[in-house]
Amino acid sequence: MSSEPWTIESIRDALADPDLAQRFLSEINKASAHQLLTVFAKWERIAKDTLAALEQADEVIAHESRGEEPPGRWIDGSERLRQITSRIHAQGAA
Repeated sequence: MSSEPWTIESIRDALADPDLAQRFLSEINKASAHQLLTVFAKWERIAKDTLAALEQADEVIAHESRGEEPPGRWIDGSERLRQITSRIHAQGAA
């Protein structure tokens, strides 16, 4: 987001998911006058977090497309998933 102030429209657009945007619009439209700023601030934070996550994902994709390791510390969860799967199979599910 640029340095422009957040608006209902910019929050809706930043949410990037139609269902989430609809939930936001529903909450903001149903909020009473004294709740408007609280609801707006909540969704502004969610929109900022969403944009940050999308930017981070784009950065990871760009690094991987160049054959580079993505920046940051990444934890390989493969072994943990294998252990969980084994435990589930041992319990007779699946």
